[in-house]
Amino acid sequence: MAQENTSTRWLSIVGIGADGTAGLSEEARRLIGTAELVVGGARHLDLVAGLVKGESLAWPSPLQEGIAPILARRGKPVVVLASGDPFFFGVGSLLSAHIAAEEFLCLPAPSSISLAASRLGWAQQETEIVSLHGRPLECIIPYLQPRARILALSWDGATPDKLASLLMARGFGDTRLHVLEEIGGERERIRSTTAGDFSLTSIEALNIVALEVVADAAARVVPLATGLPDHLFEHDGQITKREIRAVTLSALAPRAGELLWDIGLGAGSIAIEWLLAHRSCRAIGIERDPARAARARRNALSLGVPRLEIVEGAAPLALQGLPAPDAVFIGGGATAPGVFDAAWKALPSGGRLVANAITLETEALLLAWQAAHGGELIRIGISRAEPVGTMQGWQPAMPVTQWSAVKP
Repeated sequence: MAQENTSTRWLSIVGIGADGTAGLSEEARRLIGTAELVVGGARHLDLVAGLVKGESLAWPSPLQEGIAPILARRGKPVVVLASGDPFFFGVGSLLSAHIAAEEFLCLPAPSSISLAASRLGWAQQETEIVSLHGRPLECIIPYLQPRARILALSWDGATPDKLASLLMARGFGDTRLHVLEEIGGERERIRSTTAGDFSLTSIEALNIVALEVVADAAARVVPLATGLPDHLFEHDGQITKREIRAVTLSALAPRAGELLWDIGLGAGSIAIEWLLAHRSCRAIGIERDPARAARARRNALSLGVPRLEIVEGAAPLALQGLPAPDAVFIGGGATAPGVFDAAWKALPSGGRLVANAITLETEALLLAWQAAHGGELIRIGISRAEPVGTMQGWQPAMPVTQWSAVKP
């Protein structure tokens, strides 16, 4: 078997657990002891202080400012310390964005998630993993599905209490919480309670919250299908209704990692459902009305996708300088001069554009765009049963004309 050439691997990324040097391999100890520079959080540097013979550098804030001193030592032995597995919500990805894989050696330790799963006897492949460290607490909302198991990385010692309050407010009061503190260290502690009975105090900053989700009858569960109920969105009437939204999302066809421009954001329902399709999806909403923009932000937070970006302004001017989209939805402002041309020009080959029309004037534009660029035109008609005296009858909603096209 051919041996790997490690002579060019000047950077060592060493994972360290709460047990400190006791959990380090002999190779990890040797690398730390022979490094000219050891970089890590203040807690990490304290744990290995007895091994370090070179210089030490605590990560600055923001973290990116610590990259330059590391790169300045390129070719010389440098060690970066990280919690557990450096490539699991760790500093590894930040380093690999600047340093080729052929230049570093990674020695991971068991991640806190791995340790938590082993303590609870949970299969990781059947458990949702969520990081709340440096992220809004609401990021966990889409994962709150009945009978789900979730391992959540906390931001600090206050996170479990805040999480319990969020669960109570959304109808998950019977959810069981396990708070795992200093997992893998000498001060490891595991305490369990329910969201409704939560009264734990003096929680260590380094903790993980494990949830066994129990939904009350009226719990606000975010469905996994497209076409969320309209009542889940705060709106002023300017919202793409549930059935039309489901058809629109089908035409937009979100894929992992793609970016949507939602022009005429309104309540944000299309962009929000795009983001719910996959955790890596991105969306930018363009909205000229500040009140509607604020409402869309609240909807995004309430439905667990606070990563929705909103640009306040009118298209096409507001589109300038935005990253190129993979798909565009024109739900409002289609009649404004230059909106379609700017959106179509921004799309790459294979990009999708979907536009909906209710008025005859906007429909005429869709017919012209279809004549020029091809694509598909459909008419969507929805009728709802409503009271007619003591009986019921069908009340038709205004029909929606939809044009969808893929750019050649």
